[in-house]
Parts: sequence; structure tokens; C-alpha cells
Amino acid sequence: MMKIRYLDGQRLYNAFLVGGNSVIQDQKYLNKINVFPVPDSDTGTNLASTMRSIAEGAVPVRSFHTTLSSIADAALSGARGNSGLIFAQFLYGINEEIKNGNQISTQAFGEAVKKAVLYAYESIVSPVEGTMLTVMKDWAESIYRERSRKVDFVDLLSYSLQIAKTSLRETPKKLAVLAKAGVVDAGAKGFVDFLEGITNFIKKGRLKSVSKPEVLWEDSEFSVHADRESIEHRYCTEALLAGKEMDIEKLREEIRPFGSSAIIAGSQKKSRIHIHTDNPADLFFRLKDYGSITQLKVDDMQKQYEVSHKRKSKIGLVTDSSCDLPQNIIDEHQIQVIPFYLSFGDTLFLDKVTITPEKFYTLLRTHREHPKSSQPSPKSVQSLFSFLASHYESLIVIHISDKLSGAFRLSKEASSVIKNKKISLINSRHLSASLGLIVLRIAEAIKEGIEHEELVKLAEEWISKTKIFVDIQTLKYMVRGGRVSPLKGLLAKILNLKPIISLDSEGKATGFGKSFSRKANMKKIIQIVKNLSSKGEIWNYALVHAQSLDRARMYASKLEDALHKKPAYIIDISPVIGVHNGIGAVGISLMFK
Repeated sequence: MMKIRYLDGQRLYNAFLVGGNSVIQDQKYLNKINVFPVPDSDTGTNLASTMRSIAEGAVPVRSFHTTLSSIADAALSGARGNSGLIFAQFLYGINEEIKNGNQISTQAFGEAVKKAVLYAYESIVSPVEGTMLTVMKDWAESIYRERSRKVDFVDLLSYSLQIAKTSLRETPKKLAVLAKAGVVDAGAKGFVDFLEGITNFIKKGRLKSVSKPEVLWEDSEFSVHADRESIEHRYCTEALLAGKEMDIEKLREEIRPFGSSAIIAGSQKKSRIHIHTDNPADLFFRLKDYGSITQLKVDDMQKQYEVSHKRKSKIGLVTDSSCDLPQNIIDEHQIQVIPFYLSFGDTLFLDKVTITPEKFYTLLRTHREHPKSSQPSPKSVQSLFSFLASHYESLIVIHISDKLSGAFRLSKEASSVIKNKKISLINSRHLSASLGLIVLRIAEAIKEGIEHEELVKLAEEWISKTKIFVDIQTLKYMVRGGRVSPLKGLLAKILNLKPIISLDSEGKATGFGKSFSRKANMKKIIQIVKNLSSKGEIWNYALVHAQSLDRARMYASKLEDALHKKPAYIIDISPVIGVHNGIGAVGISLMFK
């Protein structure tokens, strides 16, 4: 067995790859035993995502300190969930305590990890024993006690691993919810997985022959008792704040009233915030005053719980926030929605999550800068797919037209790392209400029990039978967003032209017509729908609007008279679509049987 009397940067990085791989291989089990602080079954997914961030973001060099700084920064930037942030803060503490050096001995390592535990505890507004914190503390103290006697890292890690395992077995004695469920703490188990992976490998293998993490899935019948009532707040909210001299204590007091499980990891220059709350939009409005929000994430823990413990189908359905569907339909069918990013200047939002349509359109009207939209982060999409793949037999993912966004390509890349799971990606060639109708049709077919392959075939058929027409009030917002030239916008304004926008068979935006008044536009669209309905029976139709509910209702009344059928729904256009269509727009979508 090899002996290691010191750690340098390359050894440290390789050790993290080994430990990270161990966590990733156990992520499905970690998800299953996740009952604290809420039974949302994502601890494994979050820890695995954190480990991948370290593997991908850290840069190994000879210097131990330089490599550790890189690892700690990658962990903070990519940390997810309670356990991920606690682990990241622990690494930040070690990095703060080891200021320099190309190599580190067992003695210096022991002193650093003992002090780093305090950083982890202090980052949590209300620390709870019987969690990763406890196991981390017991492990670090054992390292500290033996730092001088065991000068070989192999001996030291082997000894401390047994202490960590004993501490893990005792977590149910310290936390009643674990004892009730008959499990150990999931975050603590992930930490022990990390330690065990490193220890076992250095006993049997060579740290130089380590590969980067890969995702594998194995079916398991293991189940635990989970209590839905323990979900006190619905949304798991995270943000990365960047500033010059942020007041961490003031920030801690700012977020405390918003919910529970609050953690602030990092420094005065860069901090990661985590909290469970029911008001993510209000929270982010406050956070923007402390620094630039460079990253943000909001997970619906209620939906995660239902997917983990009360899923309604073996097929998971995923779309993006350009899909306009009422929230009650999304909840009823357990549809997962990937939000786009929106930004007004330096202020970042998640479409429909941290900004409501009402607030968005107010800012659109008053803010000096036109908002910008962007794709979801690759890591967030990959993490969602990882989580869903651990609970569904297969996934169907349907996105906004690939001619209008890169979301489809992004999901294709994110799904490629998920092995041994069927994931079908569908380019809807639609958006907004037309995408909403397609998703609704698929959701109802899933409920009817139609098999995966047949669903994918039917989806293509439904896509071809769906139309959308958008009555635009003004081209001003398209000009501001760069979709229409200023000259064309000026001419339209002078001539009072009101365009009608549709999508062609490839999903590209195209002008379908124009009028000199909105009244004429409405008449034209109603006639188009009548002509189409005479050629085939309509399955359903829906309307969306941008602060123009009265006009949408006028359309609905005329369409109901023409089609002898009420619309499936009338709702606000999502902000990510409203960026370009602007205030006053009304969209009418219909799908044929």
C-alpha cells in the first residue's frame, strides 16, 4: 500500500475527482433517503452537481494552496442545496486557514480542517445536529487529534473514515425525523461517500489514474417514509452575489424572515445564499441591493416531493417557460418547467419565478434599458434531468422552436450525460400558447397511459396541427429588442400599421398580415380561424395577452361564437415572450383534432 506523507495540488485535485465520483455513483440512494430538512429527494442530485462543478471548474497545479483556492471557488460557484453549500463553505474555511504552500503535512491539514468546521457552522442561520455538520465536525476533530501521530495520509484518512461512519450511524439519534423514516442523514451520507471514495482508492489504486465523473443509473426498490407536512416553505432558493464589501451579518438578518434553512457561504466579495421560502420574487428584489446577482436558482420542493413520492406517471414531461399554461394545469400534470433568464441591466431574474408578468411589464414600460433574455444555465438543466431520471422511467422534453432559441440544443447536450435512461427531445416549432396546447395534449395522453414511443410520434402530429396568430399593438418593443429595424418601426408608426405575427412550418416567426387598426386585425384573425375550422375540427384553443385582458376576452367571446366552444384558458404571455412582442399583444392559438 502506498504511503502519502504530504499532499500537493495535483494529488488534492485527483482526490476530489475520486471522492466526487463516489458521491455521484451513490446519488440515487442519497435522493431516496433525503427527508431533512424537507423530503424533496434531491440531496444526491445537488451534491453530485456540486462535485461536477469542482471537477469541471477547478484547475490543478503543483501548489496545494493554489489548487485548493481553485477547488473552493468552483465549489462555491457550483454548489447546490443545503449540503452542497455546507460542503462548499467547509472548503472555503480550509482555504482561508491554509494561506500558502506547495505541499501540506498531516499536522497542518488537521489544524485547518478543525477550524474550517466553524466556517460551516457560522454560515447557517440555525444549525441542526444530526446532519452533515455533525459528521463533518466529528471527522475533523479525529483528524486534528491524530495529526501528529499519523503522519501518513493513508493511515490518517483510514482512521478518520471509521469515525465518520460511526458518526453517520448515530445521526438518527440526534434528529427525530431521521429516526422516524429509518434512515441516516442524506447529506452526511454523501460526505462519508466522498471520504470513503478517496480512502478506498488510495489503498487500492493510483491517484494519477482518475477519470472525471460520469452519471450512471441503477434501479432500486428501496423506499422510505416521507412526510409532506414537513415542507414548510415551497421554494428552495439560491443566489450568488458579487460585491465589494457586502455586510454578511446584515445580509443574514435580511434573509432570515423570508423562510427557513438559511445559509450564507463565501466572503464579503462573493457569497452564495440559500433559503427555503414562499416568496422568491420578493427575496430577489431585496438581494439586488447587496450586490450583483450573477447566478440564481429556484426549485419547487413541493413538486420535487410529488415527483419523488407521489408521481402520477412513469413518464416525466418537461418544457420551458416560453410555454404558456396555467399553473393549475402544470401542477395537475406534474409538468416540469425550465425557466429562461431575464435581465434588466445588472439585475437578473428567472422567468415567471422571480418576476411576475405584472412586475415585468411595469419594468418594460418604465426601465431605461430594454430587457434581455437568455438560455437557462447548462448546469441547472443537467441537474434537473439528473433528478428526474432518478424517479421516472423515461422523459419527454419539448421546447420552444429551435429557430427562436437555443434551449433545444442546450437540453440535447445536458441529456447526453444521463446514461441508461430514455430521454426524447422534441423541437415544438412553436411558443407561448401554441406550445402550451401541445404540452397539454401530451400531458393528457400521458395520463391516458399512452406509451413513450407512441407519444413521441403523436407529438409530431399534434405539432403540425397547431397554429398561432399574434396581434401586435406596436413594433416599438421589437425595435428596442433588435428584432425589427428602426426604419421599419418608424414607418409602421407613421402608417399606424398593426402586424399579425405567426410561425411557419419550421418554427420561424413570419408576418401573416397587417392592418391599419386593431379592430381590423381582430376581424382578420377571427376570419382566419373560421376558415381553418371549416376545414377540420378544432381540439382546443387558448389565448394569451400582455396586459390586455379586456382585448383577449373580446377575442374569446367572438371565437366562442364562431367555434361554439370556450377556450381552454386565457392567461398572461410569459415575460420571456413579452420581451419581443411588447405590451398590448394578444395571441390566439388553436390545435386541430
